[in-house]
Amino acid sequence: MLKQRVITALVLLALLLPAVFAPAAEPLAGLTLVLMAAAAWEWGRLNGFGMRASLRLAALCLMLCLWTWHRGWAYHASFDIWPVAASAWVLAGAWLIHRGVPVWGQLSRWLRLLMGLLMLWLAWWALYRSKVLGINFLLSVLTLVWMADVAAYFAGRAFGRRKLAVHISPGKSWEGVWGGMVGVLLLGTAWLWADAQWGFDGPSLYTRLALQSPIHLVLGTVLLVAMSVVGDLVESLVKRSAGMKDSSQLLPGHGGVLDRVDALLPTLPLALMLAQAGA
Repeated sequence: MLKQRVITALVLLALLLPAVFAPAAEPLAGLTLVLMAAAAWEWGRLNGFGMRASLRLAALCLMLCLWTWHRGWAYHASFDIWPVAASAWVLAGAWLIHRGVPVWGQLSRWLRLLMGLLMLWLAWWALYRSKVLGINFLLSVLTLVWMADVAAYFAGRAFGRRKLAVHISPGKSWEGVWGGMVGVLLLGTAWLWADAQWGFDGPSLYTRLALQSPIHLVLGTVLLVAMSVVGDLVESLVKRSAGMKDSSQLLPGHGGVLDRVDALLPTLPLALMLAQAGA
């Protein structure tokens, strides 16, 4: 299993890193387009649809993203879609986690399908837009989610006592969440210092928040970490409702695409909302 995980991770890095550091945003947009289509296929399967219907969902997600690409919307800063997307995630995520696993099966399958399509489309659009804003901004958002996950894991292992959502994800604890927040705040502080010293490609998310005020920096960072946890819990809720451990086996040793991007789904739109407020 470990060997599979390492090989898959190396292959993904070999594909993603050149796209992330490419001068243009289009290589990353094209590569992640394929990943989002795969995630849409997984979403269909998780929600009780067969192979054909799930492939149609993947095709629809692909076409929606391509249409957005064709319209050049990733290059426009005037859209008000990000506050709407972020607010929907906060409200729907809180409601789903509060109600628990049973509520998911009570929703119409077509509503669940629409929810998945919208969240994957908006996440891809937000990722594309983040790359347009600069490599520094994109990396600051991606590493925020990764740091939150890693710090939460170690803090949870060391101090975890109080379960966060035992019926959704038994391994998560409140201590892990606090640890993730502390880890990201430390990362943000280091990133601000590096921005001031070396002036990377455009301002990072942390710099945009700090330009508003220190309070915006702290509260915005904490909110982003919290929403990364919400994204993880919502996907876990959907998988539990479907009786599945992983969203698929597309990534050997890692599960499915959704398993790797779940925390990014709400975080990317929210980061753009916060960055737009500070523009």
